[in-house]
Amino acid sequence: MSTPPSRRSAPVAVAEPCAVTGCAGTPVRHLSLAEARRGLPDLPEKGRRAPLCRDHYKQWKKATRDARRLDRLGQ
Repeated sequence: MSTPPSRRSAPVAVAEPCAVTGCAGTPVRHLSLAEARRGLPDLPEKGRRAPLCRDHYKQWKKATRDARRLDRLGQ
């Protein structure tokens, strides 16, 4: 029996910080920039996705709760 070829591990991705200016939290969710700006309008115009830490994701959820509920009811 031969030994299997060695597998290379994937390169470790460097986690970018939260998209909110001044926050260095580890992102737990990535939202589209347009969707994230609905609840957090002061986000910088950087890229297509907005990584959010746990605290800012909770802020976004609270700010957009009613709009998301109405969207679900309308469909």
